[in-house]
Amino acid sequence: MTAITYLGEARAEAPVAAADEAARRRGVVAAVIGNTLEFYDFTTYAFFAVTIGRTFFPAGDPWVSLLASVATFGIGFVTRPIGGVVIGAYADRAGRKPAMMLTIALMAVGMLMLALTPGYATIGMAAPILVVIGRLIQGFALGGEVGPSTAYLIESAPPGKRGLYASWQIASQGLATLCAGTIGVVLALGLSPDQMQAWGWRIPFLLGLLIIPVGIYIRRVMPETAGESTGHAEASTGAVLARLLRDHGRTLALVVPILLCGTVSTYVGNYMTTYAITTLKLPAGLSIAATAVVGACILVFSVLAGRLADRYGRRLVMIVPRVLLLLSAYPAFLLMTQAPGPATLLGMSALLATFSAMSAAASLVVIPELLPRSVRSAGLSVAYAFVVTVFGGTTQLVVTWLIGVTGDPLAPAWYVIATSVVGVAAMLATPETKAMALAA
Repeated sequence: MTAITYLGEARAEAPVAAADEAARRRGVVAAVIGNTLEFYDFTTYAFFAVTIGRTFFPAGDPWVSLLASVATFGIGFVTRPIGGVVIGAYADRAGRKPAMMLTIALMAVGMLMLALTPGYATIGMAAPILVVIGRLIQGFALGGEVGPSTAYLIESAPPGKRGLYASWQIASQGLATLCAGTIGVVLALGLSPDQMQAWGWRIPFLLGLLIIPVGIYIRRVMPETAGESTGHAEASTGAVLARLLRDHGRTLALVVPILLCGTVSTYVGNYMTTYAITTLKLPAGLSIAATAVVGACILVFSVLAGRLADRYGRRLVMIVPRVLLLLSAYPAFLLMTQAPGPATLLGMSALLATFSAMSAAASLVVIPELLPRSVRSAGLSVAYAFVVTVFGGTTQLVVTWLIGVTGDPLAPAWYVIATSVVGVAAMLATPETKAMALAA
């Protein structure tokens, strides 16, 4: 069963409804800034996968070094389900605010370890071990970030604007990608390859560390949205999960394939820098610029999708862009491989990112709307962390491996197409939630 009620029923939609507009906006800014910082770190690692591989995983074969680096990127996803379960349930028991404070503090620890760990040439095997530990901490934090922050955005929204508010979850990821890509382009243009390899790749991580205290401060003063009437501080994590699986199993069965297709297309987009360098043989600056363009498109078009979802409904905005992505993935990658260059790389990356972001933004409105407040954070956290671990954490590894062993540069397109078919089927079975009130 789903816990959805219609607007005409007497249910309290949000305990934050009486808060003043300024406090509401501060809370949204706090959620977005913290979320941006956490995704910024993960995205930056993807940008510099080749350089990081040479620093911490030296090997005689450059492909083996890259594969080891990408595998370590994937290791960061191993602890995501644990973070999703522990922190997601904690947010439903104790509130969104303490959970979001915890995630940003943990991300700072992981970012610090990656930024300051010496290379393999300096401390030997300790270097990759420390990097792996840092990635595990980051994965735990990010696994617990999406559920509480998305629930917070939904619960903070005024009537008729839940789509717009929730779309900032995806938009903040685009902002993170744009910031990381812009910094990467500046470094690639301003530093020599030797300087970038020696120390330049660490600069984006250090810049992220400088902003972390701002994010922590802003989250400290954000208002709470969970409300005392629906808090379950006395409940255990197991009790929250048992309630979720017992009462909302069918909803989770729909959520997983919807998140699956969005996750794969998102991480294929994040892979474009590595793909452009290793497969298309394009310069590093141009390659990083492609992912910056992806970030800009995600930022702009996810917010547009949120507005459209508020006006025309969630299902339409989920399905149409996903079908367009399914149809355009193969020709886009074919064009990039047959005519590699700035126009095709940037243009096709932007096209794919636009369709993916619009569908994903509408999806992240529907999912928390399908769940009551008592399991809203845990439900989204668990489903998101599971899907991102299994598919997001392996997308770059699988694609890198497939291209290496088959020699087919179109492998990313086939992966996007297959998962999009599964996602569209689930979207068609999902109820419309635009005119429904959030269940308490």
